[in-house]
Amino acid sequence: MMIGTLGLWSSSVPRLLTPKSTCQLASVSQRANRPIIRTYSSRRPASPPSRPYQFHFGASWAAKPPEKSRIHVPFSSDTTLGRWRDEMLGKWKNVTSRDAGEDFFFVTEMQNSSGVSFGVADGVGGWVDSGVDPSLFAQTLMYHAHRYSQHGWAGEPEIDPTQEYEERERVEGWELTPYKCLECAYHGVLRERLVNAGSSTACLVSLNASSGVLRAANLGDSGFLIIRSSSVIYRQPPQTHFFNCPYQLTKFPPNMVPSTHFADQPNRAAQYETKLRDGDIIIAFTDGLSDNVFTPDIVAICSLVARSGGSEDVQAQMMANRIIEYAQVCMRERKKMTPFSREALREGLYYRGGKIDDVTVVTAIVRETV
Repeated sequence: MMIGTLGLWSSSVPRLLTPKSTCQLASVSQRANRPIIRTYSSRRPASPPSRPYQFHFGASWAAKPPEKSRIHVPFSSDTTLGRWRDEMLGKWKNVTSRDAGEDFFFVTEMQNSSGVSFGVADGVGGWVDSGVDPSLFAQTLMYHAHRYSQHGWAGEPEIDPTQEYEERERVEGWELTPYKCLECAYHGVLRERLVNAGSSTACLVSLNASSGVLRAANLGDSGFLIIRSSSVIYRQPPQTHFFNCPYQLTKFPPNMVPSTHFADQPNRAAQYETKLRDGDIIIAFTDGLSDNVFTPDIVAICSLVARSGGSEDVQAQMMANRIIEYAQVCMRERKKMTPFSREALREGLYYRGGKIDDVTVVTAIVRETV
């Protein structure tokens, strides 16, 4: 799916983005049908301007096999969150699984086709012991990240200096970095009455269609990598308190005493920025991939798909599907060395084979058109 210049998709935290604090909105359940409050004109240009970068996306996911202990109380499809979840899953040609388990993701075009924002989140399964469905936190976090991203610019809002002052003041939106988006989305979860408790890792990325700049914010052991000319030029290091315990955004129920050790704030997210080139491949993933598949294998899969031909849209989706399929093979292996078993050995623990888990991948191919 191409999104870019010809997009197809027509705790106390400081206030952000606008003087009226766009982050300070009511929960979805309170204002399901009300628009985001803004201080600018609603007039839109007839069509977005042409930009030098285009981005072609794919997404795929697979839920781990059902467990007896799993608590699955999904949002109803009649709710705003439930409808959004179903729409997001329905946009992609995924052939592996109907739902993403305790993971979730989003991809959306940003204000005035200035770029694309996308992300992945992995709900912390330990909340099952407290009677909480871990998927709700991850889905809600991604919903709010999607919602804010649609009204933010990938860079500074573009203003025509030849226009009159009144015309320039009508430019909509604000610059929204992945870090600011993560902070606002987290506050959206804290306000959401349909989510009583939960935790999640998160990785948010934005791609600027004018400058080709990638910006990212990552908290926990989800992450992303950039492939250029069949080599990985960057891979986001995981953030963990200790082995198999990632940094995580958390919402505690009213009757629980918060634990600071397992409740990280958005300001602990690692930030990254770089300039992309034509042909770069970006892959965002949850730990179901990084625990089971070594980086060279990911690169090999992408190279094989790229050589098979087809449009960038087809290739991006095929890369995502093939990566997920291979991750599922690796996690079922009981004798093969995996990234997770290697890390366990470094901690003095004997663990052989893959780690059964939900796995989600979003892929993007960069094309420079000018």
